[in-house]
Amino acid sequence: MSTIVIVIMIVVFVAVVAAVLYIGPGRGGGVGRGGLKRRFGPEYDRVVEHHDGDTKAAERELGERVKRHGSLESRPLPAEARERYMAHWTGLQEQFVESPQKAVAEADQLIAALAHDRGFPDGSQFDEQADALSVHHAGQVDGYRLVHRSAQGDGGNTEELRAAMLKARDLFDELIAERPQDRERRLPQGESKAKAPVLPERRQANGKGSA
Repeated sequence: MSTIVIVIMIVVFVAVVAAVLYIGPGRGGGVGRGGLKRRFGPEYDRVVEHHDGDTKAAERELGERVKRHGSLESRPLPAEARERYMAHWTGLQEQFVESPQKAVAEADQLIAALAHDRGFPDGSQFDEQADALSVHHAGQVDGYRLVHRSAQGDGGNTEELRAAMLKARDLFDELIAERPQDRERRLPQGESKAKAPVLPERRQANGKGSA
């Protein structure tokens, strides 16, 4: 074997090892250093801040989240359950006018129940559920954390409670939305995708600028 071939093989080997070290396990979940930042976005910055700027500690935490929850698959939500959740949220928007704190507390419980129905950990363990949600809904999970803190009495004045509800609505909308794979899982065995029923579009919450 010539020296040139050996050198080429060594270069290829080093490149492969470097790629593996960067990507880490579960690149599909974005576990590499750059992948973590892209995947988690604002959540990445929040965790770095929580670790007092220690990016290595933050990345270890986020990497562990992906390992624990990255393979989680969303469970389909029956149409009747979807309607029930949406009607409940609409009721909370109306309730907010008279009782903001109570509405926020119920919104916290509603999202916890909805997330559990969608296949995430039980809401009785808030941190674990929020961590799992952050892996799949990194851009919206902060709203859930905010409404949860507000539900514990740390929400501040009415406008701050309203802001918490509005931000939490982003995650609610993500969880309540039906995805193509949800319909496929509900198809009777042997039925083709082409025969999947066309479901009506999701209702929009009434009231411009409401929670």
